[in-house]
Amino acid sequence: MQHKVSIASIASIALLALAIAGGPSAPAGGVTPAAMSSPIPSWNKDAAAQYLDSREEWWQSWPKAQRDHSTVCVSCHSVLPYALARPALRRQMGQQGFAPPERILFDDVAKRVTLWSDVEPFYKDSKSGPTKSIESRSTEAVLNALILANYDAGNHHLTELTREAFANAWALQRHSGDNSGAWIWLNFKNAPWESNESEYHGAALAALAVGIAPDRYRDSPQIQGNLRELRGYLRREYPAQPLVNRIVLLWASARLPGLLTARQRSTLIASIYAAQQPDGGWSLTDLGSWKRRDDTPLVRKSDGYATGLTVLALEENGMLRSAQVKRGLLWLRENQNSPEGYWQAWSLNKQRDLSSDAGPFMDDAATGYAVLALENAR
Repeated sequence: MQHKVSIASIASIALLALAIAGGPSAPAGGVTPAAMSSPIPSWNKDAAAQYLDSREEWWQSWPKAQRDHSTVCVSCHSVLPYALARPALRRQMGQQGFAPPERILFDDVAKRVTLWSDVEPFYKDSKSGPTKSIESRSTEAVLNALILANYDAGNHHLTELTREAFANAWALQRHSGDNSGAWIWLNFKNAPWESNESEYHGAALAALAVGIAPDRYRDSPQIQGNLRELRGYLRREYPAQPLVNRIVLLWASARLPGLLTARQRSTLIASIYAAQQPDGGWSLTDLGSWKRRDDTPLVRKSDGYATGLTVLALEENGMLRSAQVKRGLLWLRENQNSPEGYWQAWSLNKQRDLSSDAGPFMDDAATGYAVLALENAR
């Protein structure tokens, strides 16, 4: 569905966005609640926590997720959203200590970072195809750094473990070729996280990790060369990116300066507003050019992943009081499934049987980012 707005409307939106284009000061903490003044509508936090915990427990027991040294694969669709959202939810609910599956997740990541030279890649060339070893190794390194930086941000101190995770990631950053400054990302032709466009997504997540890391990690002298290359890649490849990748970059730009120009920021915000659905949400289908490999039609209605991610990125950039963000938050409140507690999203790759193992993966991501957006609005 194409959403048409007048040139004048886009211009007025752009001017409004340009007024705040310098960006607000980054909220304290990680990708966790910022101290915002506007109240948000009520939603079922207990149900969301129960859904997220149950899905993480399932993942940790799923045979296909098992890896060496008694660890579990860190997936972009289920584990990363859980790792980012669950600490925020736990703190806001007044829960003491880790939820049991969260503790297992954290310990797994810590073990793999500590044993980095000994653990095997999540996927190996011999079993999964050429370049899969380096793809999965690089992807894991970035995700480990982001997960640990987020935990450290909540505790307001950068640990040696997280410094080690960042060192692992920087060691795998590319320094030549078309992807200089980025990481070779896992590619199984599964959009939006493991496909041709995912390398940029991963680089934006790396920038976010640096930006949220406490103790002014981003100013560390030893990483300035890496950051120059990372910023250079993100700027160089920005024009070719689908809107969903630009939204992730907008999120990261609120925490790490120098990723977007003022004009790029204002134009991007206008594009995001123009893509909002009449019901107040956003559809992942509208945030890129996709085609399912089974030739089934893409789902064009609003979904929890696109709406949660978009609202979160706008909130982080000081747009909490905008009418568009308020409508997005209202959509999130009204579209949490009851009593299960999750938000729904749909695969870009095929029409999936929701009762299959992979069926709920998009819902996992949708729930994690919906929780982040709602908690960040507090």
